[in-house]
Amino acid sequence: MDQAERLRNMIKASKRADDFQVARLITVTSGKGGVGKSNTAVNLAVQFRKMGYRVIIFDADFGLANIEVMFGAIPKYNLSDLIFRGMTLEEIMIEGPMGIFFISGGSGVAELSGLTKENVRFLAKKLVQLDQMADILIVDTGAGISDSVLEFVKISSEVVLVTTPEPTSIMDSYALLKALRRKEGFDPSYTEIRVMANRVMEKGEGHALYEKLKTVVDQFLEMKLSYLGSVPYDVNVSKAIMQQKPITITNKTAKASLAYEEIVKKLLDIKQEEQEKKIGISQVFLNLFHTSMKKIGTRIPKDTV
Repeated sequence: MDQAERLRNMIKASKRADDFQVARLITVTSGKGGVGKSNTAVNLAVQFRKMGYRVIIFDADFGLANIEVMFGAIPKYNLSDLIFRGMTLEEIMIEGPMGIFFISGGSGVAELSGLTKENVRFLAKKLVQLDQMADILIVDTGAGISDSVLEFVKISSEVVLVTTPEPTSIMDSYALLKALRRKEGFDPSYTEIRVMANRVMEKGEGHALYEKLKTVVDQFLEMKLSYLGSVPYDVNVSKAIMQQKPITITNKTAKASLAYEEIVKKLLDIKQEEQEKKIGISQVFLNLFHTSMKKIGTRIPKDTV
């Protein structure tokens, strides 16, 4: 069975058109690079897949290829090819381990600001298919407080903020939250930010990190934060990265693998009512570039959903 056929089967396995539901969108971000953000995105995807969910990763870390490296596969095409060169979703998607698919954003997202009304309608129709192909969509943003990162986080209802016990990492996480709070259009009552502590050395260190960050955020930013969990420092993670494979595949019983499993279980335990505000990936992209597309004056056409 080739990749195209597997993708067609994913669509067939989706809910009926009259029972259409959008995929759960989880945005993974961090205040600085080097904290394991992309590694987290991939390993969360693997654990969701192990539990039977269809997963697609959107690599929005423009200029870097962390997801590609970890999957050991280099895509020939990206979102720009879908928009401007007539490619299909099946053609720009790459299949990773365990049937997890990923899409490279490439320069496509940056080019969205110049789309015509016809381009927007076309993109909306195409991206609606992702909600049919997947149960879980994981967006791996860039690191830091660039506009592209803040825009993705701003329009996401569910965000995983990856940080480490290093003082600079905690400071950078706060800087991201501060910039996000000041971002025009950000609604703190809509976006749930869940803090995940990575590479902790001892039990309790992750929660202590979270409490330290939450105290400052509560005092100065008035934003919703919750503690998602922690992943311990594990030498097996580095070994897995060198093999260009996720730790959750190379060593299922490693401390880090078990921690990712617990985090995914916690995400799945979130009350259903918290997921009712989900919007489809098409609307996410239109919201993402709402400001620059005001001159276009369009939303997702009703006939696309």
